[in-house]
Amino acid sequence: MRKIGKILRLTLLVLFALVAMPSRAQHTLSVTGGTGFSMARFYPVQEMKTLFGGKNFGLSWRYYSLPRGIGAVGLDLEFMERGFTYGYAYSITMGDNGEELREYAYYTRRLNSIMLPIVWQPHLYLDKRHIRLYLDAALTLSYNFGGGYEYSNNDQTGPYDWRLERDNRWNYGLAGGLGVAFLFGRYELGLRARYYFGYADLMRNMNKYYNNATDGPENPFRMTPLRSPIDNLNFSITLGYRFNKEGFTQWFQAPPKRDRSEKEFRFNQSTSRGR
Repeated sequence: MRKIGKILRLTLLVLFALVAMPSRAQHTLSVTGGTGFSMARFYPVQEMKTLFGGKNFGLSWRYYSLPRGIGAVGLDLEFMERGFTYGYAYSITMGDNGEELREYAYYTRRLNSIMLPIVWQPHLYLDKRHIRLYLDAALTLSYNFGGGYEYSNNDQTGPYDWRLERDNRWNYGLAGGLGVAFLFGRYELGLRARYYFGYADLMRNMNKYYNNATDGPENPFRMTPLRSPIDNLNFSITLGYRFNKEGFTQWFQAPPKRDRSEKEFRFNQSTSRGR
């Protein structure tokens, strides 16, 4: 928790320094919204299904620096619905060829996350700067809250009871993606796909939490997984407004050409002077 706080304070200090730089640089503020799906990478490996239909929306700020090769840096603030579906029990039937077939009963857990991606965004302009293609690379910090659970084979459902000794509310990870944006004057309309790769565990492992037998139906694991990170793949629509149009134009100006000397170099004349 302290390490996350230090990283966040340092990042905000760097971003504040960028904002305080000369106003001729370009700033863009966007709203985003979309949908996606999530999955969990449990270890030991469990029977899992992808959970579809999670909504996401938020704000996105970008700073376009004057050096051409850097692209943009920025910060996002996103609300994201996430979760996982876990096959906690199964029945066995035999196929025609004697093969064992398993029919699983699933437990689904949903949760909400406030996500803070710290983004580097290299980009390329096409069609006389009316189309922008970009890549995303980000460090992510997140806070989890709310949500609920449900079982596929019975009526057990309800809000999830977050417990400090069992659940990790703070998570971190990496993200990467790509997108395209169409520029209309100061406005920018685009599409973005981004994959969020979680590193922190959603639940504490059995070394820290071992009394699963006393839990209610909100926790179906007889033995808490050793690892339980969550990944997301989100698709979003973005609508942005570019501030300081003059600075944006200056950023694209070609570097001034060197002044070439109009004098002719005469080899014979220089050698004669050397004598």
